[in-house]
Amino acid sequence: MNNTPNEKINANAEAEEQGIELLDEIAAQNVAVEDENISANTEQDKINELEQKVAELKDLYVRSQAEMQNIQRRSNEEVKKARDYAIASFAKDMVIVKDYLEMALKDTSGNFEAIKTGVDLTLKQLVQTFERQQIKEICPNSKDKLDPHLHQAMTTIETEGAEPNTIIDVMQKGYVLNERVLRPAMVTVTK
Repeated sequence: MNNTPNEKINANAEAEEQGIELLDEIAAQNVAVEDENISANTEQDKINELEQKVAELKDLYVRSQAEMQNIQRRSNEEVKKARDYAIASFAKDMVIVKDYLEMALKDTSGNFEAIKTGVDLTLKQLVQTFERQQIKEICPNSKDKLDPHLHQAMTTIETEGAEPNTIIDVMQKGYVLNERVLRPAMVTVTK
């Protein structure tokens, strides 16, 4: 029986409602028994029957509570696992880039063009990794307006004819991960 947490919560609520209804029924029947002066045996039989139903509902309620606690515990464990291993695919890609950089450092051939080609290939691998992980560059163009959410003004320069807070130069690119700024672009702007 694979019920969802919501179905189990609904079952718990129904069990509680049935229990309350049953207790109301017991109270009503006790009053009716007194008012009608039913024989002692019939009265006791009904009380026993209702007490048995109450005991069954209490048992169901206790089991439902235990099941809810188990669901919460399993859910917390799954969230922890997801958080702990969410970075695994990014880490795998970064290990490859690290391997390429280490190979470049071990090159003792002195062939500058071969090293440059290797570094270029490593950069391409890194760019592919960023694309797979949805990391995008923030690289504003000259004459773009400063956006404080994406850019960080490092210096200001007076420039004639330019509007204030216009980007003149990009000192360092910024990066965004899924619409969230990892690092703003560091820029020079006009006064």
